[in-house]
Amino acid sequence: MLLGACALTLGLTVAAPSAGAQKLEQGVRSEHVLQLQEQLSDLGYFDAGLTGYYGKITKTAVRKFQQAQGLSADGVAGPATLNRLNKKAKAEGETLRQLAKLIHGEARGESFEGQVAVGAVVMNRVHSDLFPSSISKVIFQKGQFTAIDDGQFNTKPTATSYKAARKALNGVDPTNGALYYYNPKIATSVWSKSRPTLLTIGQHDFTR
Repeated sequence: MLLGACALTLGLTVAAPSAGAQKLEQGVRSEHVLQLQEQLSDLGYFDAGLTGYYGKITKTAVRKFQQAQGLSADGVAGPATLNRLNKKAKAEGETLRQLAKLIHGEARGESFEGQVAVGAVVMNRVHSDLFPSSISKVIFQKGQFTAIDDGQFNTKPTATSYKAARKALNGVDPTNGALYYYNPKIATSVWSKSRPTLLTIGQHDFTR
């Protein structure tokens, strides 16, 4: 490595941001922001990489949606905006599914912390200038993840993989900012082994 009730119980469905209780605004990073971005993208208001981070682009997209719907255009996705958005576009959660599949393919034999750590590396790359600014593009970047290259990405993720993906999307990072990881027992890349190790979790060494 260069790196309905039954389905809900298994963690295979994605709930839309809860109207009335949820408020999303600039600076927030979470799975709910990712869902918001997916919905806005489906409706043609958001044309950027899906990151799970509520930045200026997301705020502008929310404002445009609010204006089109006759809502107060403050760029904050409060209950009224989320209610209207949920009626217009279903939250499919495809990007969350992709992250869960990658975690399952790369780290299904690891502890829960180790699985969250793999998801965190993906999120750290999304927010790094060295990698694409999109979760999907980071996952599918050529030559980066063994699970993509050998087909393990296509195996069915577990509820634990989904839980780990959500943790990573919500900002949990056991690696303290790692951008790479590898298994020192099987890695052949001299480049990977030459990088200073931040920490080891299970079978993986995490590096910057």
